[in-house]
Amino acid sequence: MSIHERAGQIAQQKDLVNIPKLMSHYFSITPDVSIDAQRVCFGTSGHRGSSLKTSFNQQHILAITQAVVDYRASANILGPLYLGIDTHALSQAAFISAIEVLVANNVQVVVHKADGFTPTPVVSHSIINANRSSKLNGDELADGLIVTPSHNPPQDGGIKYNPPHGGPAEGEITQWIENRANQYLKDQLIGVNRIEFTQALTSPLIDQQDLITPYVEDLASVIDMEAIANANVRLGVDPLGGSGIHYWAKIAAYYGLDITLVNDSIDPSFSFMPLDKDGKIRMDCSSPFAMAGLLKQQEQFDLCVGNDPDYDRHGIVCPGFGLMNPNHFLAVAIDYLVTHRPDWSEALIIGKTLVSSAMIDKVCQQHGKTMSEVPVGFKWFVEGLGNATLAFGGEESAGAAFLRRDGSTWCTDKDGFILALLAAEILAVTGKSPSERYNELVGLHGESFYQRVDSPVEASKKAKFAGILKTSVNINTLGTEQLAGEKIVTVLTKAPGNGAEIGGIKVVTENAWFAARPSGTEALFKIYGESFISQEHLEQVIAEAQAIIDGLLS
Repeated sequence: MSIHERAGQIAQQKDLVNIPKLMSHYFSITPDVSIDAQRVCFGTSGHRGSSLKTSFNQQHILAITQAVVDYRASANILGPLYLGIDTHALSQAAFISAIEVLVANNVQVVVHKADGFTPTPVVSHSIINANRSSKLNGDELADGLIVTPSHNPPQDGGIKYNPPHGGPAEGEITQWIENRANQYLKDQLIGVNRIEFTQALTSPLIDQQDLITPYVEDLASVIDMEAIANANVRLGVDPLGGSGIHYWAKIAAYYGLDITLVNDSIDPSFSFMPLDKDGKIRMDCSSPFAMAGLLKQQEQFDLCVGNDPDYDRHGIVCPGFGLMNPNHFLAVAIDYLVTHRPDWSEALIIGKTLVSSAMIDKVCQQHGKTMSEVPVGFKWFVEGLGNATLAFGGEESAGAAFLRRDGSTWCTDKDGFILALLAAEILAVTGKSPSERYNELVGLHGESFYQRVDSPVEASKKAKFAGILKTSVNINTLGTEQLAGEKIVTVLTKAPGNGAEIGGIKVVTENAWFAARPSGTEALFKIYGESFISQEHLEQVIAEAQAIIDGLLS
């Protein structure tokens, strides 16, 4: 993809979404479930869409919330539901719609007091802690909903469900909710219980709590906050207008940290954002274009961090090096944690998605750690993090979580706060920035060259690819025994870590690999590639991967 001419520059008026129109469409436009694009569709991170495209409207949220209520009843989940919300314009409207349905169905709803924002990791952390207490006291189990489209553009909305394990819901659960919600839409919301928002607010079922303080005060159990304070690390933070914006001042005050919020703007149009590589406003903390504002200030601090609107992703900026590649920081984080958590069991496993860098494999081999490679999606790490057999779970898209310092569960969803603070801990304890630490790994294991390419694909070809995956895919299927001059070692359609279908293929040689999979929510085919030989070799890997996929789909 070519870089937009204004990528990295602050958005102009013409780039901004019409917020009044966006909100009007949410309440006034009715989706047509006979049109696929207007149906409820749960991808790897819940249902997402825009009211301007009739894919995220009031009826969607009413139907989805009632479907979640029905699922809770079928699974005998009777405890409170934690309701999170980010700073997107549609999030506020969807939050109201969700409360109207939840209260009408006699569900106790826990929200942050005074209409405050609640990030994804805080919801997960709250569920984990509540259910730990419930198991001790015999109380009913809690679960959660988070209203967020993550880093998506300002015109988008999203909602995702976290069951009592605290992490992203499994595919069978989201499919159940999706089917039920679409049936409600088809039946014109017959069976959806709802009361007026003003009435809901007076209900004792709405439990307004301070969700910030318990989370902040518990951070020392997962991060060495004392080390950061003692080293006087000067931390620059850009919340990118997200839901964690009010947490940093409390973190600084409670632990005595030197934290500067370089951007305290909250604006549903996100007019303060630099444009991403494609010229769109996107709060992607792994993009150097979206993070251009923070990058300009990097020399004023020892370390800079940014997060997306629901705070389940992290971006790490090291002075003199710039924004770290997410894969690089995952490798550094794992390398550090396995050598600086003495109370962690030697038997703990490290988890990675199969499109994450093989540098992680090399780090695990270096330290004698078992690595589990799973399909794309953080849901595959939930069980291991929940039962504390998985020390760390990370994905290439800058999302990760890990255990507390004593080896017990912290949360089971991605947590951008703790990854950002871990970067500060690494600097404080080692005296080296995460970028410097990564260069040391390169010296040990070689340099990684990594790329992801998205290509448009027709629905018919996606369907054909799905059919191919149902057969036995091997070297003969590919029509070649070599990739970029190296012998193909293995062809995978199932993840080696858990045997789950990966929804695509991964082809591996001694020094390189590529993975190819269609997007579950967009008309795109994604190809990931990595080489430990050279950039030119990586380009050859990608080119041959595209040729192989074209051949399979022709």
